[in-house]
Amino acid sequence: MSDAIPTAGLQDPTPSFSPLYQQIKVLLMRSLQSGEWKPGEAIPSEMELAARYRVSQGTVRKAIDELAGENHLVRRQGKGTFVATHAEEQTQYRFLRLTPDDGGAGSRLQRRLLECRRMRAPSEMLRLLDLKSGEAVVEVRRLLLSGATPVVLDDIWLPGPLFKGLTAERLSGWRGPMYGLFESEFGVRMVRAEEKVRAVAASVDDAALLAVPVGAPLLSVERLSYTYGDKPVEVRRGLYDTASYHYRNELN
Repeated sequence: MSDAIPTAGLQDPTPSFSPLYQQIKVLLMRSLQSGEWKPGEAIPSEMELAARYRVSQGTVRKAIDELAGENHLVRRQGKGTFVATHAEEQTQYRFLRLTPDDGGAGSRLQRRLLECRRMRAPSEMLRLLDLKSGEAVVEVRRLLLSGATPVVLDDIWLPGPLFKGLTAERLSGWRGPMYGLFESEFGVRMVRAEEKVRAVAASVDDAALLAVPVGAPLLSVERLSYTYGDKPVEVRRGLYDTASYHYRNELN
């Protein structure tokens, strides 16, 4: 089969020097972004996609391999290829890398919602979330606890136009991961994030919420999360008490 992609398949011009599998990858990403295949759903087989784009299965396979390597897709032996979802443990781990020092299974933390309110976006959030002047953000403050012990204090800002209907009741009633709620109820999937990590001293207010002494060392993690198309959709500032936990990362 000739590896000649039809011009009609490309909605935007793709540079002629781009490898063919990269062009197919772009088309697959557009289908993910448009919601043609929902999180957790199977995508068409390599044979079907090869016929759709009029390229070889090897070209499709290489594009899918890259998307799987970037955690957009998940291959399941004998079942096919699926859109990655935050309902899966592996995807959840990518966005919360807090691990008990004892290596036990106690890494599943309980949530305590402190606040959820809609407000006019301050200038910093307008810039970070690429919002227009006057648009709203949803501000969420919560604690993550191990048993009765606070471990993480999170302050989260979300673009109001994408999260209409997000309330304290809806957050409190959700039993899965927060990103799973965003994905299933609001159609917003976090696909990548940038983080800044630094050591800070606990302020009076933070110390009271985390039940640590004022001035105690905390790990500050500032995250900017993106959905498809590199659109920023979350600002998160977390303070971590690492007395019994550590922030784990794997470099490939």
